[in-house]
Formats: sequence, structure tokens, C-alpha cells
Amino acid sequence: MLNWVNRFSIFCLLDNRQYDLETAAFECMLGAGSKESITCVAGNAFETLKQFHDKKKTWLMGHLGYGLKNENEKLVSAHPDNIGFKDLQFFIPEILIRLKKDVIAISCSDPERIFEEINNFIPAADLQQTKIKIQKRISQDEYEAVIKKLQQHILRGDCYEINFCQEFFAEDIVIDPVMIYKRLTDFSPNPFSSLYRQDDKYCICASPERYLKKSGDHLFSQPIKGTSRRDLKDSIKDEAAKTYLLQSAKEKSENVMVVDLVRNDLSRVCTEGTVKVDELFGLYSFPQVHQLISTVSGRLRNDLHFVDAIKATFPMGSMTGAPKKRVMELIEQYEKTARGLFSGAIGYISPDGDFDFNVVIRSIFYNADKKYLSFQTGGAITFYSDTAEEYEECLLKAESIMKILE
Repeated sequence: MLNWVNRFSIFCLLDNRQYDLETAAFECMLGAGSKESITCVAGNAFETLKQFHDKKKTWLMGHLGYGLKNENEKLVSAHPDNIGFKDLQFFIPEILIRLKKDVIAISCSDPERIFEEINNFIPAADLQQTKIKIQKRISQDEYEAVIKKLQQHILRGDCYEINFCQEFFAEDIVIDPVMIYKRLTDFSPNPFSSLYRQDDKYCICASPERYLKKSGDHLFSQPIKGTSRRDLKDSIKDEAAKTYLLQSAKEKSENVMVVDLVRNDLSRVCTEGTVKVDELFGLYSFPQVHQLISTVSGRLRNDLHFVDAIKATFPMGSMTGAPKKRVMELIEQYEKTARGLFSGAIGYISPDGDFDFNVVIRSIFYNADKKYLSFQTGGAITFYSDTAEEYEECLLKAESIMKILE
């Protein structure tokens, strides 16, 4: 199916990698081709999305870019963006395929033909991939120096926690995005994975994190804060990594801060008294890491549009920090590269206004026209952060991407 869909210039795969979680992962679906779409830069993007869905009342798939912060908080972005995803883009799929355990549902003008096409599709010969040399946008010394400066901002009371990221990149390369996606999600299968294409731009995503889901009037978010490396060869060390997360004051304080931020965001659009923390410090194990995930939920007010919930909570607190506006100013001051779709969201909106979006992390971005590849990693910085340990965590999050590219 992935080889078949790559002939479309626009498509979006949402892939739960068959995770069976207590709170359901992504619904597995594929949208291919575009009947109609909207593309926006920050300014009036949320209102445009609202009007587009209200007029069409159909399935939409697409993304929210980090640059939408400029609309929400009257901020600016000046860093270079060599990938080029717009701040907001959604399309009405020509073909919508929904994959469940025992059922494949194809919605289009001729579903039987599409089913036969997929079954009989013969992939082209493998693309000759050029050698990839990954470069760092900043050195370890520079990274650690910035963390020390951010800790001074925390000491002065400018913020409490800030998510700081760096870019890794490669130039003048050719890759096969479908092959890379298969490698990445086989090596690091995660419940909010996605392969997303908009013309010459690709996002190859193995995200473990949900940004926001709406089901009826129920909203819930599942921020991740707290990471430890797994040791699959030594069960004792692997258990110790779990214990570290559950007992670490630093990791738990990071998680609590983002939970409070999500609670505050949801309280702006939810019925009074309905916002609650369903799970705090949930310990979840993935192939490469253990992580602390919390779940926060609430009931959307009946006088608000579903887009209002997205606008009030975007960008997600796990990728910014607190207080949100000030840390986004500091992110712009100290990071070297525009985030673009990184720390944005990919997902769907249903005809009745339900939706589900991931957090775009653990992702490779590729501009086929420019032959430019990029990925970013980072972590939450607090006053008690150890600079060397933060840098190591940054490399740990990049490790799975490095391995599959090599």
C-alpha cells in the first residue's frame, strides 16, 4: 500500500503500529490524492480551517505547523526553513482507506478498482540512495552554553521550564521516503507514526505522543515528559531505568509542569469542573526508551467550535514549556533553525468534527527538490538540568534516526 500511494503528490498515512493501549492510539488510515485543500500561513489560519470544515463537512487530513504560534501569541519567526511546509495545510482525500483489525474500508468513486490496484501493484526498482553525511547545526559546547543561559532566565523568573532543540541535517542527498519510513517504524515502532507528503516535501514520523484528540465533546491530551534509555540485553538494567523515571524528582517535575500547562490550556475551552488528570506519571515502554506519559481530559464547552480547542492548546506544552508565550520567545532567540512542522501536529478531522493529532517528534523531514534532509531533537530544560546529561538525552532521541539513515 505504501509503495502504491507514493505515486500521489499528496497523501497522509496515520499508523498506530498495532499498539493496543488503554487509551486508543491513532486510528490507522490513509488519505491519498486531493479533491480540494487549504494552505495557510499564520494570520487567519484557524478561522480559515473552521470555515472550510463547516462548508465541506467531510474528512480532512493534514498538519498544523509550529509557526501557528505567531497567530496565537503575536510572535515572529526569522530562522531559515529548508524544508518548507506551510503553517497549516489540510486536504479532502480523493481516496480514504481505514484499516482495522479485520476490515479494510475504502471510500472513493470506485473502491473495488483501488483494492485491485493496491493488491496488484508492482513497486519500481529501489531508488539509488546517496550516502548520507549527518551534520550538526550546533556543537556540544554551544548546546551546553545555551542551556546555561536558559537556566539564568529560569533563575530570573522568566520561565520555569523550556524545551530547547537542535537540528541535524544533510545536504545534496537522494532518499526513498517510503523505504526510510519502513526502516524507521520497524526499528522504532510507535503508536502515533505517520508518513506524510505534500508535493516535494515529506515528513517521516515515528512519534510516541498524542497532542490532542476529540471524541464527541470529550477532549484529551497525553503529554510526554521523562525519558530513560532501555537496555534490552539486561533485564536488571532495564528495570533500573524504569525505577529511575518513577523516582526521579527532575523527570517527575518536568512532567508535572507540562501537565499543569495542559490543564490550563484545556480550562480555557472546557466546561468548568470537567478538566482532570486521568493518569499522572504513566510509565510506558517503547523499543528504545521508557517514558512518563500523563493523560489530561475535559469536556468542550457546547458554545465553542472544535477548532477553538485546537487554537487554545497549540503549540503543545510538551514542546514549548511554561509560561508558553515567554518560552516561545526564548526558543526563537536561542534556536538556530525554524521548527516548521517539527513540534507541530499531523492528523485527521472527521465530518462531525472529531479529530486526532500527534506531536511531530522523532521525525525526518525531506525536501526532494532541494535534496535536503533534516531532523531535530531536544529536551525540557529546568534549573536543575545537567548540561551534559541534556545533551546525551538529545543524542538518545536522535539515535534511532541516525541508525536507520546509516
